[in-house]
Amino acid sequence: MTTHPDIDKVALSARDMSWDWTGLPMHYFDANPFATHLANGMNMLLPEGEVFFVEVFQKALPLIKDDSVCEDVIGFIGQEATHSSAHQSLLEYLDAEGLDTGPFVEQIRWLFKALLGDRDLTGSEAHSWLLERVALVAALEHFTSYLGDWGLNAHGWDTTLDPKVLDLFRWHLAEEVEHRHVAFDLFTHLDGRYLRRIRAWMLAAPVLTILWVRGIRYMMSVDPALDGDDRRIRLRDVRSAVTKGLIPGPWSLTKMFFEYFRPGYHPSKYGSTSQAVAYLASSPAARAGA
Repeated sequence: MTTHPDIDKVALSARDMSWDWTGLPMHYFDANPFATHLANGMNMLLPEGEVFFVEVFQKALPLIKDDSVCEDVIGFIGQEATHSSAHQSLLEYLDAEGLDTGPFVEQIRWLFKALLGDRDLTGSEAHSWLLERVALVAALEHFTSYLGDWGLNAHGWDTTLDPKVLDLFRWHLAEEVEHRHVAFDLFTHLDGRYLRRIRAWMLAAPVLTILWVRGIRYMMSVDPALDGDDRRIRLRDVRSAVTKGLIPGPWSLTKMFFEYFRPGYHPSKYGSTSQAVAYLASSPAARAGA
């Protein structure tokens, strides 16, 4: 199948980044435990998830018959690997500061390795299992494409998020916008069946939501600065985060969820590559690593 034309497309490559978390406060997002651990919940999901993305796409590479798709996938693999290591460095800093992320990260590792990893399959069964996982990556990248566009324009972050973490998030999200088409184009190239695409999204969306909420709850439960009711996720904290523009609102998320069902969907609708590239050129961590 041919891929969707992307007039905003650039050559993809991993960037050398430099991260130093020294002095980062424990509650680095709006000086607020809930907002911080909402961010930490995603931080714990990302390293293992992106290792999974890389492994699946490396297995898919020999099946690609389109040079353009192949080139994009190779660039995607490089970028996702750097995302994983960057977020891992933040987790290691949090661990050293007394926030033990290990038990929850181990659950995420089990999910991607044991549940979604390679199985003892051969022939058409092995091929079908690979396609299912490519479809799952494409579904998850739908969310990251949306989040990339939202995060690059989240003005509520500008004055509430520690500058170093802000740069980590915006660098990552800018690259998500930059390579937003790749997973969907690979799935379209290898298979593209609508029912497989929707089945993957119907699995990915609720599992991602559940894991993210569990991650927030876990981090609040081990935060040494919290006790009693302060360790609970409270509706007023969620409302405050939405009102301040720290997280997307329910209407925006609902629109994103149903957008993937549209038969003519393509992730190129999310974000601006020129905006993403402009941020990447100005990122302090990218300039430090150059």
